[in-house]
Amino acid sequence: MQCELCERKMADLTVHHLVPRQNTKRKKQDPGPTVDICSACHRQIHALFDNKQLAKEFNTLDKLKQQPQMQKFLAWVRKQDPDKRISVHRPT
Repeated sequence: MQCELCERKMADLTVHHLVPRQNTKRKKQDPGPTVDICSACHRQIHALFDNKQLAKEFNTLDKLKQQPQMQKFLAWVRKQDPDKRISVHRPT
């Protein structure tokens, strides 16, 4: 399996809702599209952005890939061992 964000080959992937479920659940809307990503990318997304930002600004794979902080993280994480647990850091 390959992470749709960092493109590393991984044993396990997580499902990321491009529009956070919190924004669709209350309104009983379709939860919308998802992507299969590694846990490091998933944790980094949620460390950088709140659900409102994700719903409005970063609701596609391309928008996430183009965001400067994510680009920096992706360039770094692609070099990491897929079997190693990656620590994510919130911006200061």
